[in-house]
Amino acid sequence: MNVPIVELKSAMKEYVNGALKVTALRGIDLRIDPGEYAVIMGASGSGKSTLLNLLGCLDHLSRGDYLLGGENISKLNDDELSEIRSRRIGFIFQSYNLIPQLNVLENIEVPLFYQGVPEPVARLKAEELAKRMGLSERLGHKPMELSGGQQQRVAIARSLVCDPILMLADEPTGNLDSKTGQEILELIDELHAEGKTIVMVTHDDDIAHRAQRVVRFMDGEIISNVWNGEPKV
Repeated sequence: MNVPIVELKSAMKEYVNGALKVTALRGIDLRIDPGEYAVIMGASGSGKSTLLNLLGCLDHLSRGDYLLGGENISKLNDDELSEIRSRRIGFIFQSYNLIPQLNVLENIEVPLFYQGVPEPVARLKAEELAKRMGLSERLGHKPMELSGGQQQRVAIARSLVCDPILMLADEPTGNLDSKTGQEILELIDELHAEGKTIVMVTHDDDIAHRAQRVVRFMDGEIISNVWNGEPKV
């Protein structure tokens, strides 16, 4: 039996601001196996963004357990989570989150720089990924010199450079026109076909139909978990 890439057990997240306590996740259980493509949906405030932050090791659970690739990382400190995040998780953001002072190649290389990968090795890998993303003619360009679609391709290449076990996408086509957004979604489809495990937050039902599974949130709880038209147990 495959070890899940993601396994949440009774996962709860509370935020406290003075006397006010907000429960963003209410003891959810969620399992995502290797190679799955899952979409997270729900209204604003439903808990989906909190979930993505927790899966990406950007926040801590208040209670419960989070196993990433079989390793329980629930009690790790911020530095340890940062190390996990840099080596095992790839992020694709709606706003791209590129470093404006760096060119295409340098932006792709950033995660390898923080891991101490030798520059010639990092440069070769960045060049390979840039080529795959159709950016060979833009290697020396900075983000402001690129279209939105090209910036998102740089972000996807950067997310792949460390060969993560989990890819997280937060409304990755939200800032793109429909044609460019379709091209980005096709790239994500290709990555899934190659075996990447992908979790995407979206408001778009048309995008959700591309995934294998749709998990819907409301008020911090999972209200449906549908796999190929049938509830997944």
